[in-house]
Amino acid sequence: MAKREKVMRMSVEQPLWRALTAYRVLTMLYAIGLFVAAHEKLDRPWLAVAYYAVLAPWTLATLPRVANAASCTRRFLFADLTVAIVGILLTPLADSQQRIVDGSPTLPSIWTAGSVLAFAIKGGWRWAASASLLVGVANVVQRGAFSRDTLHNVLLVCIASIAIGYVVELARASERTLARALEIEAATRERERLARDIHDSVLQVLAMVQRRGTAIGGEAAELGRLAGEQEVALRTLVAGGMVPASHASEDIAQGAVVRAVEVPDDEPDDAAPCDLRPLLASHAGSKVTLSEPGAPVLLVPGAARELAAAVGAALDNVRRHAGAQARAWILVEEEPGEVIVTVRDDGPGIPEGRLVEAEGEGRLGVALSIRGRLRDIGGTAELISVPGQGTEVELRVPRVQARDTRGKAGKAR
Repeated sequence: MAKREKVMRMSVEQPLWRALTAYRVLTMLYAIGLFVAAHEKLDRPWLAVAYYAVLAPWTLATLPRVANAASCTRRFLFADLTVAIVGILLTPLADSQQRIVDGSPTLPSIWTAGSVLAFAIKGGWRWAASASLLVGVANVVQRGAFSRDTLHNVLLVCIASIAIGYVVELARASERTLARALEIEAATRERERLARDIHDSVLQVLAMVQRRGTAIGGEAAELGRLAGEQEVALRTLVAGGMVPASHASEDIAQGAVVRAVEVPDDEPDDAAPCDLRPLLASHAGSKVTLSEPGAPVLLVPGAARELAAAVGAALDNVRRHAGAQARAWILVEEEPGEVIVTVRDDGPGIPEGRLVEAEGEGRLGVALSIRGRLRDIGGTAELISVPGQGTEVELRVPRVQARDTRGKAGKAR
């Protein structure tokens, strides 16, 4: 069956880059607006015009540089911070000392914070602290003294940038952890799917060879012994197989990446529902009675196949553990929101604690072939057994998808 890889990408960081891009443009316009409103009060307005003639093209030309972490290189960050610091140091040359003392803004104004925030998003709180320190020193030099207003502005930029840098570091760690968890879950589900297939075929054949070989004796007994050893080894491998290493990306520009379980190409999401009854009819026989509604029991194809396979696994357990003479009954019921299939037998039942013990031994018939299948299609499996009174397995599968599909068909008609 053709397969395709399903890739999920997660990035909490990317919205911060988009916000920074907008912030740089808006603060550049704000700085120019402040100059236009007060240019007559400056001692050398032409110097401010020359600076803005550099700042505006630089801001617009470097927008792609602050679109993601990969484009925002260290060289760009230091060049961008240099533009901000040069603007701060040029302020005393363009404006009067009295206006500066009275609290007049620097030439780049709050545009400077964008440069510091770029350091925070790119490198975390340590880079943010270093950039903030350089901006603080430039502000002190520009003012000519260490004032309370200067301290307030520097601390505001420093605390904000360090906080954002710290949040970015936490977000990156969370993305990698989540990607690893999803990768493990996907690998575990794939391993369980393979384990179900192996349990339904290879393990049962090996178990049968062991039993028949022991019964026949002679050379067949040795063959049965080898088959038993291989069954144990295969069960151990299936129960505790290795989970592959994570493919979580370290590329902070693109966010964490996880490659999930392969998805079949030959079954589209809008596949027409199929009737469950023919799939269960193959299990009916002289010792298995099937009771089903007179109307079709529609489920999406994948859910119908998995449900039928779970019923087959339950009947295999009846034949294997209840004896060849045990009888079984399959009851199919339709509810408004789900399909219920019950498998009941008249065997000796299951002793309390036996299922947990069997799962620990690697015998995963109930854990994987029944419960695992139902879990994967959004259903549930409940097993009720009383020693001496047989066993009952109730399988419930939601039928929302089938009902929606039938509704669409009805509207089309």
